[in-house]
This record gives sequence, structure tokens and C-alpha cells, in this order.
Amino acid sequence: MKRKLSSEEIFKTMTVPQAIRTMAVPAVVSMLIVLIYNLADTFYIGQTNDPQRVAGVSLILPLFNISLAIGSLFGMGGGALIPKMLAFDRREEASRIAVFCVRMAFFCACVFSVAVLCLLRPILTLLGAGTGTYPHARVYVLMVLVAGGVPTVVTNVLSNLLRSFSLSREASIGVALGGVLNIALDPLFMFVLLPPGNEVLGIGIATCLSNCISCAYCIYVFCFRQREIAVNFLAERPEAENRKFVVTVGFSGTLGMLLFDVDYMVLDRLAAGFGDTALAAIGIVLKAERLPQQIGVGLCQGVVPLIAYSYALRDYRRTREIMAYTLKTGAVISVVSIAVYELLAPQIVRFFIQEPETLAIGTQFLRIRTLAAAIMFFCFFSLFLFQGFGNGKVAFWLAVIRWVGLNIPMLFVFRALFGMIGLVWSQVFSDFLTVTLSNIYLWHFMKRWRAEETGGELSLRSD
Repeated sequence: MKRKLSSEEIFKTMTVPQAIRTMAVPAVVSMLIVLIYNLADTFYIGQTNDPQRVAGVSLILPLFNISLAIGSLFGMGGGALIPKMLAFDRREEASRIAVFCVRMAFFCACVFSVAVLCLLRPILTLLGAGTGTYPHARVYVLMVLVAGGVPTVVTNVLSNLLRSFSLSREASIGVALGGVLNIALDPLFMFVLLPPGNEVLGIGIATCLSNCISCAYCIYVFCFRQREIAVNFLAERPEAENRKFVVTVGFSGTLGMLLFDVDYMVLDRLAAGFGDTALAAIGIVLKAERLPQQIGVGLCQGVVPLIAYSYALRDYRRTREIMAYTLKTGAVISVVSIAVYELLAPQIVRFFIQEPETLAIGTQFLRIRTLAAAIMFFCFFSLFLFQGFGNGKVAFWLAVIRWVGLNIPMLFVFRALFGMIGLVWSQVFSDFLTVTLSNIYLWHFMKRWRAEETGGELSLRSD
């Protein structure tokens, strides 16, 4: 039986390529399975050839991402801090931090689900739901985000925490389990267990049930399978400085996801002005384009604990090696993804819907939006990188600049200048500017390392 590697072996002694493969490959695989099961809902609904059903399911993507952002608030913050605690052998404090993150995520998830239930109509109207799409969106939200909101959030935070204990494989199994079950259960509930006309309700039930099972698995691993800490849900809170660290670093990632959702909300709202067909097309594209995005996010999630551990020990050489290897890998994947999307755009859109007008518009949109794939990876990497450094302020401002300063304003500017096609092109332009600004700051930030590499005290504090 293969011996389970300790966090110190993976984070400190294993070669950089091996460590990244150990941590990132399971994360990427799980993100791809999550993508597949998100696409599965749209695919099965697309078999009805009803643009209103497709649009109703697609337009709640921002709300679903908000639930993930809640988990990321504590999952990313705790996931960046726990490796630092392990680096200095502070396991009791690491345990308190992990339990604190789970408790807070559970509470916030409950508040979010109740808020969505109470404000359902105005929220869906804000997202662009019209007379034809509202009933379908309502049913889907009630099942996925009201009934299934808590397990979705808890699974997200636990998967991040398990990676911080070097249990990337187990974290990925937990996330992937929900995806595989959802793919299997969707057609069962849609076409077998429920009468015709209840297809949206069927995929909602399947998604909710799958997320509950996934959550149960992650809880089991967290409580009984990991060996780095002792879990005690009645433990006292972690130190005030560490609670602040979790919230500060986690908030930057959460803000990025929330502003990402605001961008999608604005895009959906502006696209709705061009009719249900355009809205259905952009909804399909926003899901189909997520292949390179999910790979990039999975890669970044896998390397954050490695960066956090090495940076905490001021091992700048290893930190730079991790960064360089990740960038090269991400660049290759992004270029390949762009080539595939440009060649196979019609087939990809046809996978979701056969209706000719939606197919034609979606193909054009997808070919444009996928040009931002490589650029978008570098945007993600900058944000995750500073979270690994424990520098929440920089990650915060990178998120604000990207979304509030560039992406969202560009949607209005490009729509006014070029119409619907301008909405599609705006992402490419704004992400290019974001990466340029991020690289300038990163270059200045890394200049300080050279002054410290000849000496300096080890510190748990962020820069």
C-alpha cells in the first residue's frame, strides 16, 4: 500500500514539478468535473430546444457563484494561513483556524439561502429574467441555492482546507463526487421520475442531492481521515490576528468572485435587451468558455498552499520556481484551449442547443470570448499569488481594479459603441489592461525579495 505523504514532504522536500503535479492535478480534475456537471444542466435542458428554459437555468450562474464566494471567503483565507501554521509546527492553532472557517461558512451560507428565498423575485428580475424565463429560473434557484445552498458552501470551504493539509486528492474526490452524481441523476429525475414539463425541477433536485452527498464526504475526510490536526468543533476561536488574516486574505478572493458575478449580472442584463435568443446564446457561451478558466483556477488552487508554505519560511528560490513552473504550464494550457475553441466553436455550441439562430450567434460569441482565455489565466494567477503571500490588500486592489475599474465600465462603453458584439469583445480588452497593471506591481513587489535573501527574520506576518 502506497504511503501517504506528509504536508512537509510535499510542501518542502519534494521537487517543484512533482509538488505541483501532486497538488494541482487533482484540483484541476475536480474543477473540470465541476464544469462538466454545470454544463450537464444546460446540456440536458438544451435538449428541449427551448431558449427560455436554457436562459432561465443559465442566468442564475452569478447567484451560484456568490454561494461559492462565501465558501471561498473562509476557504481561501484559511487555506493560505494553515500552511504557515504547519510550517512553524503550530498545529493546535491550525486546528482552531480550520474549525473557525467551517463554522463561519455554515452560518453565512444559512443567511445567504434565507436572503435568496425572501428576495427571489427582485433578484431574478435584476438578473434579467422575463415573463418566459422567470418560472424556470425560480424553480432552479429554490432547489440549488435555497435547499442546496449550505452543502454547496461547506463543500467549497472544506475542499480548500483539505488542500492546505496537502490532501488535494481527497479534496478533489469530494468535489468531483458531486459532479459525477449530478451527471448521472439529471436524466433520471428529468425523464424518468418526474412527468414531462418538470425538466428544470428535475435537474434542480439532482443538483441539490449531489451537493449534499459531496458535502457529507468532505466532512467525513475532514473529521476522520486527515492526520495533521485534531478537529474539535467546540474549540475556542483562533487568535485575533489570525482571524483577521483569514478574513482579510479570504475577502480579496471573495470580492473577486463577487465582482465577477456582478460583471456577469451586468452582462446578462445588457444582453437581455437584445432578446431571449441573445441571452440564451451568451448564457451558453459563458458556460462553454469556462474550460480554460476552470483549468486555470484548479492550477492556482493547487499551488497556493505550496506558495504559502515556502513564502512563510522565506524560501524565495523555491517560491520563484513554483511561480515560474505554474506560469509556463498555464500558458501552454491556455494556448491549446484557444486553438480548440476557435476550431470547434460550432460543434461546442451545438452540443447545448440545435436551434439555428441561437447556434449561429453563440458560435460567433464563443470565438471572440475565448481569445481572453490566456489573458484571464494571468489575472487569476495574480490574485491567487498574493493570497498565497498573505497580502490581502494587494489582492483586494487587484480585484477592484479589474472589475470595478475596467471590466464592468467597459461593458457599458463597448455596448454603446458596438452594440451586442461590443459586450463580447469588452472582456478581451479589459483583461489585457489588468494583466499589464498586475505585472508591473508584481515586478516591484519581487524586487524586495532580493534585499531579504541574504538575511532576515522568519515571520508569520503578511507583508
